[in-house]
Amino acid sequence: MFRLFSVSKALCAVLLSFYVSVVQSNDVFTFTAIPDQDETRLQQRFGKVADYLSKELGVTVKYIPVKSYAAAISAFRNNQVQLAWFGGLSGVRARLLVPGSKSLAQGYEDQFFKTYLIANSKTGLKTSQAFPEDITGKSFTFGSKGSTSGRLMPEFYVREHLNAAPQEVFRRVGFSGDHSRTISLVQSGAYEVGAVNYKVWERELAEGKIDTSKVKVIWSTPEYPDYQWSIRGDVDRKYGAGFSQKVQAVLLAIKQPELLQAFPRQSFVLAENSFYQPIEDTARKIGLLD
Repeated sequence: MFRLFSVSKALCAVLLSFYVSVVQSNDVFTFTAIPDQDETRLQQRFGKVADYLSKELGVTVKYIPVKSYAAAISAFRNNQVQLAWFGGLSGVRARLLVPGSKSLAQGYEDQFFKTYLIANSKTGLKTSQAFPEDITGKSFTFGSKGSTSGRLMPEFYVREHLNAAPQEVFRRVGFSGDHSRTISLVQSGAYEVGAVNYKVWERELAEGKIDTSKVKVIWSTPEYPDYQWSIRGDVDRKYGAGFSQKVQAVLLAIKQPELLQAFPRQSFVLAENSFYQPIEDTARKIGLLD
C-alpha cells in the first residue's frame, strides 16, 4: 500500500510538472523580424524589445531569429510567432495567410519610406532627380527577394521607366539577401548598381562604414509605406480578450531612446491594413503576388 501510494504520488508530481511546463510554454508570446541586416545587430536590437514587451505585457516574450524573409512569413503562418516586424510586402503576404491578422504600428518614418539606387563610382553614373535610365546594361543587385525596399519598389520603377523586366534591362541581376550586403557589394564593385533601404544607408553612412569615394546614391524613389508590426488574428483567443489591443498600446508607447534607436525610428504610430493596399496593388501588378 505504501509503495503504491509512493508511486502514485511520484506520478502525480511528474504530471503536475508536465502540466506546469505546458502552461508556461503556452503563455510565452513570441515574435520575429525580417532579417534585413546582419544577425548580430538584430539579436541586440530585438533582445531589448523582448525585455520591454515582457515587462509591459505581463507575459514571457521571446524573440526568435529567422534566416530569411520567407522564414519570417512561414513562422507567422505556422503560429511559431504571434507578432512580427515585417516590411511592407512581407507584412501583406503574412496577413493574407492568417485570417484576421492586422498591422498594429509603424515607425513614424515608415509612412514616408524610400529606396535609394546606389552605384559604384567607377560607373560614372551621376546623382539625379530623374530616374537614371543609363543604368541599363549594368550589373544590378536587389536585396532580399521578398523585400519591399530592396526588391518590390525598385523593380516597380525599373519596369515603369525602362518598360522591361530587370533581367532584360541589366547585364546581370543578383539578390544580396540584405541591405548591408547590397552596400558592400556595390562598394566593392562586385555589382555596379544596387537598391537599398534608405534608413540602412543613412545609418551605415553615419557609422563610417561607407566609402563615398567608391559608392554613392544616384536616385531616390518616391515615398511609400513600409515596415510595420503585424499580429496574428487569433491571439485574443490564446492570451485573452483585448490582448492584441494591449500589444498595440505597448508598441505605440515606446519612448525609450535606446529602443527607438535600435530600429532606428523616432517613434511608433498607428498602422492599419488599409495603409498597405498600395504595396499589395504594386506587388500584384508586377507579379510578386498571385
